[in-house]
Amino acid sequence: MVPNEIINNISTSQKLADSWVKTNVVPFYSTTKIRYLLVGNEVISGSPKDIWPNIVPAMRKIKKSLKAHGLDKIKVSTSMAMDVLESSFPPSNGTFRSDIADSIVRPLLQFLHRTKSFYFLDVYPYFAWVMDPKNINLDYALFESRTIKYTDPVSNLTYTNLFDQMVDSVVFAMKRLGYPDIRIWIAETGWPNAGDIDQIGANIYNAATYNRNVVKKLTAKPPIGTPARPGWVIPSLIFALYNENQKPGPGTERHFGLLYPNGTNIYGIDLSGKTPDSCFEPLPRPDNNEPYKGKIWCVAAKGVNETALSSALSYACSQGNKTCDPIQPGKKCFKPDSLFWHASYAFSSYWSQYRKTGATCYFNGLATQTAKDPSFGHCKFPSVTL
Repeated sequence: MVPNEIINNISTSQKLADSWVKTNVVPFYSTTKIRYLLVGNEVISGSPKDIWPNIVPAMRKIKKSLKAHGLDKIKVSTSMAMDVLESSFPPSNGTFRSDIADSIVRPLLQFLHRTKSFYFLDVYPYFAWVMDPKNINLDYALFESRTIKYTDPVSNLTYTNLFDQMVDSVVFAMKRLGYPDIRIWIAETGWPNAGDIDQIGANIYNAATYNRNVVKKLTAKPPIGTPARPGWVIPSLIFALYNENQKPGPGTERHFGLLYPNGTNIYGIDLSGKTPDSCFEPLPRPDNNEPYKGKIWCVAAKGVNETALSSALSYACSQGNKTCDPIQPGKKCFKPDSLFWHASYAFSSYWSQYRKTGATCYFNGLATQTAKDPSFGHCKFPSVTL
């Protein structure tokens, strides 16, 4: 994959594109079976707007470089998340966002059509369900529902799971721009096996259920496809192999793996889809499928580096709004020589103030959420109430 941050430079320099391919592809081909090369990952979702118009020009230059090296068989694409759609429900109403439809998506689809490549799509029913757990049934998101069906009022297609709905909304969006036949490759799909206290449905039971079921669907013979594309093969990648234990952000970001960082299984799974679920060890029952109700605090994690903790304490206190006033000498939450307590107070205070604007209880792995009140004596720690 060409990293997002060098797309702008590659889009204007064939020389740089040639150099990138020569360094990152040529030495490893054909010992490594490189078949697809993505130019950027979810660029529209997470990168500055000035990069967006340069995705396709960069793809063209990379494709030209591959051709020059006799690597024509390698397909070029880019990956997109579901947020490139402005409408996805019902699926027949799938429509690309008006700010990118003509300027970015149409040239992309034109390129994919001309080069017979795939539209690489990141599909996470987990995130769609989390946004609306009251109206979206969890079993429907996990491929577990036997009774819930949804019929699209326009296409009359009937859906039995959320994954198919999401994929077909992109199928209809592409059709709307005049490209009904571009194949879809699922670049990422998965379900988190754990998360923070305030993140519902992130547990081993749901992760194993979703991933086992999606593997069964995608490996079925003959291929199942989706209601809008019955019988089509949908090549796919499960996200992710390992729990990325050093990744920033909410807890779920560090818990999408099939394996722990030490390489052991989090739960049993067979990516060929052939092993019956009954052959795996029983899964722990989920205990967080309903939203947590109560208070949560953000405290320093045990056993972390004290120098790093001291820096994080300084950062939290420097954000103003009297975040750390109660831990100043002489105040009610001051504890002499207690970096752990002061950091815990600062983290809780900072998080309770800034959570609504996107702050997380992470601090580079130095903090963790707790439902146990860390307050002591007259010192009350600020909390988040759900």
